[in-house]
Amino acid sequence: MVDPISSFRDTLPTLLYTAAQSRQLDRLAQQLPGIDGSVLMRRAGSAAFDVLRSHWPQARRLLIFCGGGNNGGDGYVLAELAQRAGFSVTLVALVAAEQLRGEALVACRNAVAAGVEPLPFAAERLVDTQHDLLVDALLGTGLSGEPRAEYRAVIDWINASALPVLALDLPSGLDADTGRVWGAAVRADLTIAFIAAKRGMLTGAGPDHCGLLGFADLELPGALHQKLESEPVLRLTSTLLPQWLPRRPRSAHKGMFGHLLIIGGNHGYGGAVSIAAEAALRAGAGLVTIATRGAHLSALLARRPEAMVRAVESGQDLEPLLALPTVILLGPGLGQDAWAEQMVQRVLGSDLPLVVDADGLNLLARRATPVHRENWILTPHPGEAARLLGCDSREVEADRFAAVQQLAERHGGVALLKGAGTLVASAAVGGGIALCAAGNPGMASGGMGDLLSGLIAALLAQQLSLVDAARAGVLLHAMAGDEAAGGNERGLLATDLLAPLRRWVNPL
Repeated sequence: MVDPISSFRDTLPTLLYTAAQSRQLDRLAQQLPGIDGSVLMRRAGSAAFDVLRSHWPQARRLLIFCGGGNNGGDGYVLAELAQRAGFSVTLVALVAAEQLRGEALVACRNAVAAGVEPLPFAAERLVDTQHDLLVDALLGTGLSGEPRAEYRAVIDWINASALPVLALDLPSGLDADTGRVWGAAVRADLTIAFIAAKRGMLTGAGPDHCGLLGFADLELPGALHQKLESEPVLRLTSTLLPQWLPRRPRSAHKGMFGHLLIIGGNHGYGGAVSIAAEAALRAGAGLVTIATRGAHLSALLARRPEAMVRAVESGQDLEPLLALPTVILLGPGLGQDAWAEQMVQRVLGSDLPLVVDADGLNLLARRATPVHRENWILTPHPGEAARLLGCDSREVEADRFAAVQQLAERHGGVALLKGAGTLVASAAVGGGIALCAAGNPGMASGGMGDLLSGLIAALLAQQLSLVDAARAGVLLHAMAGDEAAGGNERGLLATDLLAPLRRWVNPL
């Protein structure tokens, strides 16, 4: 069984936008013949009502919270449509009707004409009322800081209600651009985005607050997106896999698919290089050699005899092995002692393409000046990213898009930032940012990062470009994780991903 949230997200567009880009699309749409703000608001409210009836067919008693902007206007349209359809509608207005402007005022008047009576928020008045569903139409994408006190009180009430929640366009309190929560944010069961899917929905705190994701393009032409002044974020989907992983020629031999050297496995950490090596082999690397502490040789060979294993107790022992591979993976189980430092020092003297993970990243972060090269992929989690950037991990999580772009610019090559909604950024001009929305919380367990780095390095060894290897590796890792979890996330092991991984790397 595939994770239902991931399946629902596959109905989203593949391009993700900021709030500013979404507003630009709205303005461009209103330049089209027969389209104005009221038409778009009507379409948004209608799309939301359709999703509501489809997802909660038994819900008949609605409690709708409306703010004072266009998001509130969408809520008024939904309220009018539901009232006319015979639903029981209670509407709480955070802004009095006489203070509304433009399309939101028109939508409010239409709802009142249909029999909806907007009420001011009073928590005590709502205690004994009976509702099947709450609708969040408070703030949408217009938020740029912590919600005002009256909005914060409503958000807290919604989250404490234990009722299902539909959010219009974006859960109130969530940053559309970063996935950051501004003080408090509505936790929705389903969010329907209008015109453009917002990038903050799918990373950081976004997935926890959006729930399932729906999308309505409001019947606007796709060509409208080509007029935007800045590039969107690419959402990685399985449709991309065939172009990265075509069928192999019948005349193939192992020399065509690269030789990967994995360096790591300090005392007590032999499992890390074992997982990375097996992932690389399952992903199709032609040859894999592990350079590790001698104490691990027997166990590694017993576990996976297809990998070659060499004992290295010093940088001098490593030197002759650097003439063998086409790609190097540095970091799984490496540690941070003198032995590990020798490994890093020797590898940085090589001009071979690199993938750097785990303690390889931590040792890079110790250097007085940032190390920069164009032929590597860095794979940090937020803590490692913070050390590389010289900041706190909370700063990284506050704006993951900015952090991953800074990593790529500071260190060169390609950087990815792991976590919910893993991001991939390239230092190359026009490289852009990609986001992977697949994956699940069961993957928050030991060894998952080692598996990912081995997978990415294997793809790089098979002559994918740096950015394609990183993007494909992140996507394959996440999709194998979703298949392996099968809806049962707790207790998922890194090695559980190996069987589905082999299927995913053969998309044809």
